[in-house]
Amino acid sequence: MISQMPSSDSLRLMLIDADAVFRSSIKVWFDQYADVRIVAEAEDGETALQILDTQFQTQAAILDAGSTDTSSPFTPINLIVLDIGLGQPQPNQLQGLDLGRILKRRYPALPLLFLSASPEPIVLAAAQQVGADGYCPKRIEPTELMTVIRRVAAGQPCWIRDWQTAESQSTENNLARSNPPTLAEPAGALAGFRRNLRMSGIQQIEAALETVTTELQNLDLSLLDRAILAGQQRELRAARWLLNQLLATPRLEASPSGRTSDRTSDRALDPSRRELPRPSPAANLPTNPPTNLPTNLPTSNLDPAALTTQPSSAIAEPSAIRSIAFDAVLAKIQTGLLNQTDLALEIDILKEDKKRDLLYLILRKFEDLLNELRYSQVAVEQLPWKRSTLLLDLWQMVVIDFFGKYYTVRLGETEREVVETLLQDALVVQSEILDKIPGVTDLLQHFLFQTPLAVDNVPYAAGNPESLARAELLLENLIIQVANAVMQPLLNHFANVETIKQNFYDRRLLSSREIERFRNDLSWRYRLNRVFREPKDIFESQYRLFILTGRAIKQTAIYAPRSEELADLSGLPYLVTLALETRDAVAPRLRSVVSFAGNGFVYVLTEVIGRGLGLVGRGILKGLGNVWQDTKYGRDRNQR
Repeated sequence: MISQMPSSDSLRLMLIDADAVFRSSIKVWFDQYADVRIVAEAEDGETALQILDTQFQTQAAILDAGSTDTSSPFTPINLIVLDIGLGQPQPNQLQGLDLGRILKRRYPALPLLFLSASPEPIVLAAAQQVGADGYCPKRIEPTELMTVIRRVAAGQPCWIRDWQTAESQSTENNLARSNPPTLAEPAGALAGFRRNLRMSGIQQIEAALETVTTELQNLDLSLLDRAILAGQQRELRAARWLLNQLLATPRLEASPSGRTSDRTSDRALDPSRRELPRPSPAANLPTNPPTNLPTNLPTSNLDPAALTTQPSSAIAEPSAIRSIAFDAVLAKIQTGLLNQTDLALEIDILKEDKKRDLLYLILRKFEDLLNELRYSQVAVEQLPWKRSTLLLDLWQMVVIDFFGKYYTVRLGETEREVVETLLQDALVVQSEILDKIPGVTDLLQHFLFQTPLAVDNVPYAAGNPESLARAELLLENLIIQVANAVMQPLLNHFANVETIKQNFYDRRLLSSREIERFRNDLSWRYRLNRVFREPKDIFESQYRLFILTGRAIKQTAIYAPRSEELADLSGLPYLVTLALETRDAVAPRLRSVVSFAGNGFVYVLTEVIGRGLGLVGRGILKGLGNVWQDTKYGRDRNQR
């Protein structure tokens, strides 16, 4: 849908979002700004491309004809505002990231701002990979959104990761220093004092907000603690808004030289608004660098001749999707790897640096495996029955590289080949760990052939924020489980070898007693998994994944239909599901009976026995009073 264009020196936006209510709300809010208009909008990618192609083709024809009419409704827009989750419920439609890639390829000089409802860092990395000029959450305050739009339209990249912390490119501070703001009216000493006081307060509030936000990301919080922290977060946001209102200073006018507004200047001078680093590419892992962005984009008419097709990094390409997922996982590997689940993991025995080296090695070998499959031209339908072989090959490659093919240790009077001994346990490792890793086939097909990835049994196309986040989770679980598989045979054969202990083990697990206790914990974990946890997960239609949170290793559950596995259960695991079903059927009724009996018992105690005891006690007290009165009366009579 196209509306009449305003004057050529104003901001003319195109809004692409499937939510009609959101589009209407934004248009209503922007009506208060005389220099900003949404001149075109679309609810899907195909419509957006048709509108843009029509506009620029018509404008090019007008310029070729030598016309100077700037009132044409086909005047090119200044900025595209695009929902990164576009097409999310319909995997067959053009996805938001794919549309962004097409737009940057067709119109490289046209700024692109992504709006996102997903807080996942991998989604922001995907937006950067496309070559977008800006990124901010949908839940951002409208005034903040307007600031972002003005900056991106002026050629200043702006990346806001969440609605509490705005983080932008390092060019912002340089711009603020090189173009000092000018006030629309004289500032005076009082205004300067108020501004400094406001900035100091905002910095303190932002620091407190960051602390509360970090605590809220702890998955182990109780409901009460989470509610308290959420309340503190709301109070801090309200305090920030109130501070800005009470201590507001005169607004800054945007001068023709490109000077920034007061709000932008405050953001540039605020040390809490740090530069958001782009994900660093993994060594030896292929990445696609983002397209170079224009630095000084005019806010007036764009020359259609400049909007020529240029090569850009394609988010929809398998290598680009892999690069985004691998970079995100690599960044988490570099941080804390403490096990915060309630289960013992084989990799817990490793030193922190050895654990990190092992996970990185698996990530790199898995990338090599994907490249080998691509070069071998494996068909998508071949991956399900090749899955076990591929995982076993990955495990063998990692074992050889991590320990060294010719690594030997002395046991008694003999020298033992470590790798050769470990590889002999291939069948055990495969049956106990590798074959039970969920989502491997889906992940391979997604990385190699861009097949949709199911999230809660709903398919999401490659490049969609939901599929990117799910691919990241599956990849994290894969490398952690393969790492456990690497360490399992070592603990079975060389657990107490001193050379192994000194080279690999955490110093807290060096003693023989601690090692045996650790191995017993692992043994009980496998028994409980086999007998109880796995049947329970099958019955509850879920898989449990080990994930990297950036600070620790945690466990999460994802939905997956497992009716076929449930039908194949037998023996003790089947009895576990029956017990769970019986508990679900009986527990509510039993709780009702117990509650009724408890209420009856309380009634008997309070209303019957309590009152009876009260009456008896009252009678005793009355009798004692009467005796005391009679005794006193008799004593007085005798005295007379």
